[in-house]
Amino acid sequence: MTTEDFIIREIQQKDNPEIAHVIRSVLVEFGAPKIGTAYEDKATDQMFENYQKPRSSYFVIEHKNKIVGGVGIALLDNFEGETCELQKMYFLPITRGKGLGSKLITKCLEKAKALNYTHCYLETMPYMDAARALYKKNGFINLDKPMGNTGHYSCNVWMIKEL
Repeated sequence: MTTEDFIIREIQQKDNPEIAHVIRSVLVEFGAPKIGTAYEDKATDQMFENYQKPRSSYFVIEHKNKIVGGVGIALLDNFEGETCELQKMYFLPITRGKGLGSKLITKCLEKAKALNYTHCYLETMPYMDAARALYKKNGFINLDKPMGNTGHYSCNVWMIKEL
């Protein structure tokens, strides 16, 4: 299986149930709390609609007509300035270790620059080692405290990248 077996594209409305399943499956797989994470977000069930806002975009990875991962960007909530947030990056095991995460991050950062953002912020959890390594590899640096107010109080690792 090569990366050519995977299609990266913008989310469509029909993807909502599958991407919600991916997000919740990955959170359960990693033992993340269901409260204070994307698990309980209403937006998780309405990903297409949520990313129709101005200066927002969400990309999915499709494999054999099934959604197997995704990531998006949107304006950072409750924050003044031109900072977007890298949001809801989740991949099923079939996608991992193939460079697809970096491809999707690159796609999101290119979109963020095109939308005139100056920085990209993200939140994750300390035990998501592969994700943290991926973010660092893509130029994100650690912060001492959160920015804005995402409502994800269970995510206590904060990172940022200048665009």
